[in-house]
Amino acid sequence: MRTSIKTTRLLLTSAISDYIDKKIADIEKFISAEDESVSANIEIEKTTAHHHSGDIFRAEINMHIAGGNLRAEATKEDLHAALDEIKDEIIRELSTQKNKRETLIKKGGRVFKRLLRGFPKK
Repeated sequence: MRTSIKTTRLLLTSAISDYIDKKIADIEKFISAEDESVSANIEIEKTTAHHHSGDIFRAEINMHIAGGNLRAEATKEDLHAALDEIKDEIIRELSTQKNKRETLIKKGGRVFKRLLRGFPKK
């Protein structure tokens, strides 16, 4: 998977980069290994320069996969919490997309089997 990281009003340190890489590795488990065209654009930012408390860190991920585009965004007090939330949201969207695809395949198989038996479609 190709990844690109963009930061706004924030310095990308090696610790942050390593943490993002760990979260991407968790996401890659849900993507088929033979699909090389997957790309992820990650944007992290500090929303304001003058606030010191409250939801000031925003993380966003846009994934481009063969089945379409997936997007997740989170604003939290902690950058790590925002990254955890977008990872969970993307995994949820990937599993939902997989379940929809499997359901359509099963439905098509049932229709085909019914046609082979000679019964009309319900």
